[in-house]
Amino acid sequence: MSDIQQAMALLITAFTKYASKEDDKDTLNKEELKELLQNEFGDLLCKANDKAAIDRIFKDLDTNKSNSVDFSEFVNLVCCVTQMCHEYFICKK
Repeated sequence: MSDIQQAMALLITAFTKYASKEDDKDTLNKEELKELLQNEFGDLLCKANDKAAIDRIFKDLDTNKSNSVDFSEFVNLVCCVTQMCHEYFICKK
């Protein structure tokens, strides 16, 4: 498997790990998202313990207003954070 394919598999595995904690295995509820952010993003999202910040992130991610975050919405978060990290490291050179 290529590096990109491994990264894709890891994203799917991580999403499934947290989405599988409650009834709906295809989406994250707010608690599942909070746990995922705290455990998987750590210091990249320093506000992961702030309830208001979690509420804002959840609301922003839930673009279809289903009161849950599906895989597509989750991937948007990963892409945005990845872009911010890339820009940060490019600027540091």
